[in-house]
Amino acid sequence: MSVPCVRVPPEEGETTRASLADRNLVHDEYDITVTDGWLYIPVTDADAAADDHEVVSFDAPPRETQTLPEDILGFEPSLERLGRIVILDEDDDGRAQTIADAVMASSLPVDTVVNRASKIQGELRVREWDVLAGNGTETVHTEYGTELLLDIAEVYFSPRLATERHRVVEQVTPDERVFDMFAGVGPFAVPMAGRGASVVACDLNPRAIEYLRENAARNGVADTLTAVEGDVREVAADWEGWADRVVMNLPHTASEFLDTAVALAGDECVLHLYDIQHDSDPFGPGERAIREAAGEAYAVDVETRRVVRSYAPHEENVCLDARLRRR
Repeated sequence: MSVPCVRVPPEEGETTRASLADRNLVHDEYDITVTDGWLYIPVTDADAAADDHEVVSFDAPPRETQTLPEDILGFEPSLERLGRIVILDEDDDGRAQTIADAVMASSLPVDTVVNRASKIQGELRVREWDVLAGNGTETVHTEYGTELLLDIAEVYFSPRLATERHRVVEQVTPDERVFDMFAGVGPFAVPMAGRGASVVACDLNPRAIEYLRENAARNGVADTLTAVEGDVREVAADWEGWADRVVMNLPHTASEFLDTAVALAGDECVLHLYDIQHDSDPFGPGERAIREAAGEAYAVDVETRRVVRSYAPHEENVCLDARLRRR
């Protein structure tokens, strides 16, 4: 039967499926299919899916019997998948355990189910987890063909930002020099190096740096990616005036590091500043901060003002792509 499907290259399949699933757009009554070098993901709402993806009509086969958690529970739980880990956000411990048991009994390819046990804490941005099933918090997450090994108990990582990261990565050209100021395990840095850029990636968390180096090797970019542990304000002096592109993914506080970002910038440099602001003026504070940091040294052209996602009631997670040109 011909149904609307998102069409993507197979290496982008899991990331795209997860993005569509977060918006409840995956049509579970039909199989995801690979044919003629394309992967087809059936969707329930073609117009909504077309906001971010190519949607085509495709003769998708009906899904054969597969046991999903909702088949066992009688209701559809809210799940987030990261590699072979399923993440819950349940306040009731009994309900959380019931969902975890159903996930493990289902057909989903899962090793571990966890429930959020705390908010993100401290300058290393990690949180506590209750392990409800399985016995490990380390996994390999694949994002647009890039494999990322990580431990959710030791590093910060959000799979929900995959589409946004891909948008920025696709802007990178070979031989660029990129500085990722808050790199984590490398979801920006590793694929940027994969596009031919020379990348310096910094993070305060020593475990994140260990995973970053492993991920660079895992994806064949260890020779073009330099991982640096420490406070970027203290280590950036070695790369002053070096960067063609600077990634600043530390919402809430990234703007406090703009003086460092400007010091890293070469004669022409694109800054990707991530910010969280009230929806009454989501872009103004970040833009004003960039212009203040640039001062008279650089002309500033804000090329993109993008709402990445809703962060909280009346708060938006946004990105500003700003091009700096030395006067």
